[in-house]
Amino acid sequence: MAAEETNIYIVRTTIGQEKGIAHVIAGRVTKRQVDLKAILVPEPLKGYIFIEAPSSRDVELAIAGIPHIKGIIKGKLLLKEIEHILLPRPPTEDLEIGDIVEITGGPFKGERARVMRIDASKDEVTLELFEGAGIPVKVHADFLRLVERSERDVLEEKEALEL
Repeated sequence: MAAEETNIYIVRTTIGQEKGIAHVIAGRVTKRQVDLKAILVPEPLKGYIFIEAPSSRDVELAIAGIPHIKGIIKGKLLLKEIEHILLPRPPTEDLEIGDIVEITGGPFKGERARVMRIDASKDEVTLELFEGAGIPVKVHADFLRLVERSERDVLEEKEALEL
Protein backbone atom coordinates (compact mmCIF):
# COMPACT_ATOMS: atom_id res chain seq x y z
CA MET A 1 0.00 0.00 0.00
CA ALA A 2 1.52 3.34 -1.08
CA ALA A 3 1.96 6.06 1.51
CA GLU A 4 -0.44 8.95 1.13
CA GLU A 5 1.39 12.07 -0.03
CA THR A 6 1.08 15.10 2.21
CA ASN A 7 2.47 18.59 1.96
CA ILE A 8 3.32 21.28 4.49
CA TYR A 9 1.65 24.68 4.12
CA ILE A 10 2.61 27.90 5.92
CA VAL A 11 -0.10 30.04 7.50
CA ARG A 12 0.79 33.62 8.51
CA THR A 13 -0.71 34.86 11.78
CA THR A 14 -0.55 37.80 14.13
CA ILE A 15 2.53 37.45 16.33
CA GLY A 16 1.59 36.05 19.72
CA GLN A 17 -1.62 34.42 18.50
CA GLU A 18 -0.04 31.26 17.01
CA LYS A 19 -0.94 28.78 19.78
CA GLY A 20 -4.52 30.01 20.16
CA ILE A 21 -5.08 29.79 16.42
CA ALA A 22 -3.59 26.27 16.35
CA HIS A 23 -6.09 25.18 19.03
CA VAL A 24 -9.00 26.61 17.03
CA ILE A 25 -7.78 24.85 13.87
CA ALA A 26 -7.40 21.55 15.77
CA GLY A 27 -10.99 21.86 17.00
CA ARG A 28 -12.22 22.34 13.45
CA VAL A 29 -10.62 19.12 12.20
CA THR A 30 -13.41 16.99 13.64
CA LYS A 31 -16.24 19.53 13.31
CA ARG A 32 -15.69 20.27 9.63
CA GLN A 33 -14.16 16.88 8.78
CA VAL A 34 -11.03 18.51 7.41
CA ASP A 35 -8.12 16.22 6.56
CA LEU A 36 -5.15 17.71 8.44
CA LYS A 37 -2.24 15.49 9.48
CA ALA A 38 -0.33 17.84 11.80
CA ILE A 39 -0.22 21.41 13.09
CA LEU A 40 3.14 22.85 14.16
CA VAL A 41 3.75 26.12 15.98
CA PRO A 42 7.54 26.59 15.74
CA GLU A 43 8.92 28.46 18.75
CA PRO A 44 11.70 30.33 16.92
CA LEU A 45 9.42 31.56 14.10
CA LYS A 46 6.93 34.08 15.41
CA GLY A 47 3.80 34.69 13.34
CA TYR A 48 3.75 31.38 11.45
CA ILE A 49 2.01 28.01 11.74
CA PHE A 50 2.92 24.96 9.65
CA ILE A 51 0.07 22.66 8.66
CA GLU A 52 0.55 19.26 7.07
CA ALA A 53 -2.35 18.33 4.77
CA PRO A 54 -2.98 16.53 1.47
CA SER A 55 -4.11 19.74 -0.26
CA SER A 56 -4.24 23.50 0.23
CA ARG A 57 -8.05 23.27 0.04
CA ASP A 58 -8.08 21.37 3.35
CA VAL A 59 -5.98 24.09 4.95
CA GLU A 60 -8.22 26.83 3.54
CA LEU A 61 -11.31 25.10 4.97
CA ALA A 62 -9.65 24.74 8.37
CA ILE A 63 -8.60 28.42 8.67
CA ALA A 64 -11.62 30.10 7.06
CA GLY A 65 -12.99 32.91 9.21
CA ILE A 66 -10.48 32.63 12.07
CA PRO A 67 -9.40 36.04 13.36
CA HIS A 68 -5.68 36.91 13.42
CA ILE A 69 -4.90 34.82 10.32
CA LYS A 70 -3.19 36.88 7.64
CA GLY A 71 -3.23 34.19 4.93
CA ILE A 72 -1.48 31.19 3.44
CA ILE A 73 1.94 31.55 1.86
CA LYS A 74 1.78 30.27 -1.71
CA GLY A 75 3.54 27.00 -2.41
CA LYS A 76 4.29 24.02 -0.24
CA LEU A 77 7.26 22.76 1.74
CA LEU A 78 8.90 19.41 2.10
CA LEU A 79 9.69 18.04 5.54
CA LYS A 80 13.44 18.26 4.97
CA GLU A 81 13.13 22.03 4.39
CA ILE A 82 11.93 22.65 7.96
CA GLU A 83 13.89 19.87 9.65
CA HIS A 84 16.27 22.41 11.27
CA ILE A 85 13.29 23.99 13.07
CA LEU A 86 12.07 20.64 14.36
CA LEU A 87 15.41 19.53 15.80
CA PRO A 88 16.12 21.05 19.22
CA ARG A 89 19.33 23.03 19.65
CA PRO A 90 21.28 22.78 22.88
CA PRO A 91 21.01 26.05 24.83
CA THR A 92 24.79 26.18 25.34
CA GLU A 93 25.51 26.03 21.59
CA ASP A 94 26.07 29.78 21.09
CA LEU A 95 27.94 30.42 24.35
CA GLU A 96 31.69 30.46 24.84
CA ILE A 97 33.97 31.10 27.78
CA GLY A 98 34.45 34.84 28.29
CA ASP A 99 31.09 35.86 26.79
CA ILE A 100 28.97 38.37 28.68
CA VAL A 101 25.41 37.23 29.38
CA GLU A 102 22.31 38.53 31.11
CA ILE A 103 20.43 36.22 33.45
CA THR A 104 16.74 36.12 32.46
CA GLY A 105 15.30 34.03 35.29
CA GLY A 106 15.85 32.87 38.84
CA PRO A 107 17.18 34.75 41.86
CA PHE A 108 19.82 36.60 39.81
CA LYS A 109 17.39 37.80 37.13
CA GLY A 110 18.57 40.98 35.40
CA GLU A 111 22.21 40.55 36.49
CA ARG A 112 25.05 40.53 33.99
CA ALA A 113 27.89 38.05 34.23
CA ARG A 114 30.88 36.57 32.43
CA VAL A 115 30.87 32.90 31.37
CA MET A 116 33.56 31.00 33.27
CA ARG A 117 32.74 27.36 32.44
CA ILE A 118 30.21 25.50 30.28
CA ASP A 119 28.84 22.03 31.09
CA ALA A 120 27.04 21.10 27.86
CA SER A 121 25.96 17.69 29.21
CA LYS A 122 23.87 19.36 31.94
CA ASP A 123 23.16 22.59 30.02
CA GLU A 124 24.68 24.46 32.97
CA VAL A 125 26.93 27.49 32.81
CA THR A 126 29.19 28.71 35.62
CA LEU A 127 29.17 32.50 35.76
CA GLU A 128 31.04 35.26 37.53
CA LEU A 129 28.56 38.00 38.43
CA PHE A 130 29.75 41.56 37.81
CA GLU A 131 27.93 42.80 40.92
CA GLY A 132 28.95 39.79 43.05
CA ALA A 133 32.02 39.26 45.19
CA GLY A 134 33.67 36.96 42.63
CA ILE A 135 31.66 33.95 43.77
CA PRO A 136 30.92 31.53 40.90
CA VAL A 137 27.23 30.85 40.25
CA LYS A 138 25.77 27.92 38.26
CA VAL A 139 22.80 28.79 36.05
CA HIS A 140 20.86 26.69 33.55
CA ALA A 141 21.63 27.89 30.01
CA ASP A 142 17.91 28.41 29.27
CA PHE A 143 18.00 31.40 31.64
CA LEU A 144 20.80 33.20 29.81
CA ARG A 145 20.79 35.74 27.00
CA LEU A 146 24.01 36.54 25.16
CA VAL A 147 24.82 40.24 25.49
CA GLU A 148 28.36 40.45 24.14
CA ARG A 149 30.82 38.02 22.62
CA SER A 150 34.20 37.59 24.26
CA GLU A 151 36.95 39.87 22.96
CA ARG A 152 38.73 36.84 21.48
CA ASP A 153 35.69 36.07 19.28
CA VAL A 154 35.44 39.69 18.14
CA LEU A 155 39.13 39.73 17.16
CA GLU A 156 38.76 36.44 15.25
CA GLU A 157 35.76 37.84 13.33
CA LYS A 158 37.71 41.00 12.42
CA GLU A 159 40.67 38.93 11.19
CA ALA A 160 38.36 36.77 9.08
CA LEU A 161 36.83 39.86 7.47
CA GLU A 162 40.27 41.31 6.66
CA LEU A 163 41.32 38.18 4.75
